[in-house]
Amino acid sequence: MTALPISGHVAAGFEPVRDAFEANFAGDKELGAGFAAYLDGECVIDLHGGWADRAKSKLWDGHTIAPIYSTTKPIAALVLASMIGQLPAGYETPVADVWSDFGVHGKAAITIGEMVSHQAGLPGFVNPVDPAIWLDPPACAAALAALEPMWVPGSAHGYHPLSWGYLIGELVARIDGRTLGTVLREDFSEPASIDFHIGTPSEHHPRIADIMRPRALPDLGEINDATRAAFLTKWAAPNRGGAVWREIEIPSANGHGSAKAVAQLYGILAHAGRLEGKQIIAQTSYDAMAESRTKGQDLVLPFVTEFAAGMMRNNLGIYGPNPDTLCHSGWGGSLALGDPDRHLSAAYVMNRQSNSLQGDPRATRLVQALYGCL
Repeated sequence: MTALPISGHVAAGFEPVRDAFEANFAGDKELGAGFAAYLDGECVIDLHGGWADRAKSKLWDGHTIAPIYSTTKPIAALVLASMIGQLPAGYETPVADVWSDFGVHGKAAITIGEMVSHQAGLPGFVNPVDPAIWLDPPACAAALAALEPMWVPGSAHGYHPLSWGYLIGELVARIDGRTLGTVLREDFSEPASIDFHIGTPSEHHPRIADIMRPRALPDLGEINDATRAAFLTKWAAPNRGGAVWREIEIPSANGHGSAKAVAQLYGILAHAGRLEGKQIIAQTSYDAMAESRTKGQDLVLPFVTEFAAGMMRNNLGIYGPNPDTLCHSGWGGSLALGDPDRHLSAAYVMNRQSNSLQGDPRATRLVQALYGCL
């Protein structure tokens, strides 16, 4: 029996997942982590273990929440999908029809579907800006809307690691009148008692796990202007981890929650828009959200990527065997998936970050063990 502080439960037949979870702690590969899975609406795995702080004085338990970085994006995309039906053309609506300032510099025809599938050509700021602008979402959204795209919109795609969230956040606010985080809280999380936040109130901050950042940069392949704007300038990101960063809404990067909560929300992807049996996203909107919108060599990441409307499709095969699985990973190793054929969702969150862009070995081990039990 392991001496590590690991708790939670696995349903009968899923014991190999606990073994894989424990194996992740060997060789100092893990500090604290959680892994959860739902099958046909039932929570079959909810594991948490290790330490929530770098001093190893605070256990990672069922109340611990953690930032999941870009694994937030599909959750934000669910919020947009819940209201996209208000627009007669849905995802084919030009962004500028909703947000007129966006239409400058050849961007008037960019559709919502193109923007949320990373085709808008706005992966970051080419020219210097004050990094503090990332901590002022309305100002940041306005500054992004004023940019000239880095490629012909719709002709290719390149991952928008941070800017994506400010664009979708502004879009949701203009469609609904509420902020994206407010819609998530009022329409998704609170009715289903899901412990997940985009814009995390200060009363939850004591539960947030300390992050150990990676010791090396990820392999970004051959660096180009788009990659540099997205990741490598001095102004490509704000100071992450402080109270302001936690409390504002960055729908691309600062969702905070437990593995169980993330798996619950990704369960909407596994159940064609339903949450706890309720059709929270209309079937037509879900179908339009889930379809492949672009696939090919990414202009920012060193991969062939495939995007639906705000989430990845499983073309890399690291999210299980189903190519129709909707999924995403986050900075440092977090991962979540919704498999619509298996009605399966799963999520891995942790606080010791690796430098893997995709396919963190810890997450991959857990996903492989999970599918091996089915």
